[in-house]
Amino acid sequence: MEVIFLEDVPNVGRMGQTKVVADGYARNYLFPRRLAVPVGSRQALALEAQLRKRLKQREIEEAKLSELAGRINGLEITLPAKVGEGERLYGSITGADIAEALSKSAGCEIDKRKVELAEPIKQTGTCEVVIRFTHEIMAKVKVHVVSEDAPPKPAEPPKEVKAEAVEKPVGKTKKAAAEKAEKPAAEAKPKKAKTAKEEKAEAGPEAKPEAAKEETKAKEETKEKKPRAKSKKASEGGEEKKES
Repeated sequence: MEVIFLEDVPNVGRMGQTKVVADGYARNYLFPRRLAVPVGSRQALALEAQLRKRLKQREIEEAKLSELAGRINGLEITLPAKVGEGERLYGSITGADIAEALSKSAGCEIDKRKVELAEPIKQTGTCEVVIRFTHEIMAKVKVHVVSEDAPPKPAEPPKEVKAEAVEKPVGKTKKAAAEKAEKPAAEAKPKKAKTAKEEKAEAGPEAKPEAAKEETKAKEETKEKKPRAKSKKASEGGEEKKES
């Protein structure tokens, strides 16, 4: 039998959808609960305008639910509770508790019936909970259940490795400074006195003309001295002859 659904029926059909179902299922379940009517019947024609209006209103509501689902999707909430031995709770965390915490975080009311929780939470820990607004619109949140008496975590002291990392470059700089101080001391050692030959060798070809000039001057001086000595001897011989 072909029917048109007036309400959503989970895993069967949605409002306004036309679908073929078993005759017995339609007569015994759908029609008595006013969830569907036969296609083409007087009831269907009478409810057609009303159904269109409801479908338009539903589109607006689904747009708002989609926005809300996007806001709370991935949200994390923490619920403190009294804890006994073995991390078990005194009591339990229900869908109503989760819906209340989510309503505060999201800033709008969330129906507790939208919280899909197979059974109440009775132990500390973290679990993922589905918030299903419609068959297709849903969000997932993380619920952290902690002890009311749990002390705050102490701040971790700074690691010693960081201090060592700072000290190592200082040692390197000290060594480098000591090496630099030693280098000038080594360079400042007194140099040995150079011999005349070494000085001539360092002077190179530029010093040769000067040496040659000095040698020529010395030769000229010796030449001048020799004629003078000869003239002195000649004058002394002449004087001796006169005396005789």
